[in-house]
Amino acid sequence: MGNIIIKEITTERDRRLFVNFPNQLYKNEPNYVPGFFDDDVDDWNPSKNPAFEYCEAKCFLAYEDGKIVGRIGAILSHRANEKWGQNQMRFSQVDFIDDARVSKALFDTVEAWAREKGCEQVHGPLGFCDLDREGMLIEGFDRQSMFITYYNAPYYKEHLERLGYGKSTDWIEFRINVPSPDSREGQMIARVAARNERQGKYHVASLKHRRDYKPYVKQVFQLVNEAYAPLYGTVELSERQIEKYANKFIPLVNPDYACFVVDENDQMVAFGVTVPSLATALTKCHGKLFPWGWAPVLYAMNHNDTVDLLLIAIKPELQGSLLIATIFNHFVNSTAKNHILYAETGPQLETNTKIQAQWKFFDKEQHKRRRCFIKDLT
Repeated sequence: MGNIIIKEITTERDRRLFVNFPNQLYKNEPNYVPGFFDDDVDDWNPSKNPAFEYCEAKCFLAYEDGKIVGRIGAILSHRANEKWGQNQMRFSQVDFIDDARVSKALFDTVEAWAREKGCEQVHGPLGFCDLDREGMLIEGFDRQSMFITYYNAPYYKEHLERLGYGKSTDWIEFRINVPSPDSREGQMIARVAARNERQGKYHVASLKHRRDYKPYVKQVFQLVNEAYAPLYGTVELSERQIEKYANKFIPLVNPDYACFVVDENDQMVAFGVTVPSLATALTKCHGKLFPWGWAPVLYAMNHNDTVDLLLIAIKPELQGSLLIATIFNHFVNSTAKNHILYAETGPQLETNTKIQAQWKFFDKEQHKRRRCFIKDLT
């Protein structure tokens, strides 16, 4: 049994090894789904990720006998610490073989840097911002992941607890059976949406082509900043981050699956965005679009029975109103048009009662749970 050697990653070649490690670790796991490979590589490049304007970050690989056996990232978000009045280090993108020596070496490295920077706690998995993947899977290992979430083996939780990490918060996920427009649920949603339209204050913006998004893109992310501000660990997206995430997600969004609700001045008050599930497509190409990975992704965009609900946001003063029915009515009709049967909600804070309440319209299954762990360094 060899020694565990931790190497800090500083080159583009090593960043690619860092991102590729889970592809190797989970090559025989059908429920593992990679993210977009090049995007994950760019996240750790200070010249390509605008979050480095307010974050410091390092990533590390663990080696044994010349073979990669684990990885971990560490993020010091000055903006998050300032906003939340804390002094914390985030860990991110952590994966390791089932060997206590490896997990200990990885977390010892992050904790050492955290102490060096004067941090009092380490928590995660969290990203640079709330639009990055977050939360360690602790329930639902038998269900396929989404491309916007992590997959990890069941043994991770045991390793974290052995190292002194406990629960900070949980996110839960639902799989929804999408109702048809003529079902009882579909008709009820339509009646509520029609009542909203008759009031004349708000209407759904017409989106027929992707170019129609342009007047609304900045408003989408401004609303994300506003609506998500109270949620765990969130920080406001900068202008450059907005541009980054817009460029990442807009090409994936079919106008059928975007609902922008605006007022009489064409100012956005709510939106919902979904995309066809890319899980199977990204698994086939290991998250790499080139040279041929674009083919299964393009196929999935047009031939699918499942959508991923990426984002829903409503202006804080209108949350709890019936505006959500307008978004859901659009969703029910667009999914019927495209022969969609199921929807995956993605992670939602278990304490966010407002978002939990909105799924009351649907037949659903709560099938996954993720955890943010935390450890005091005192």
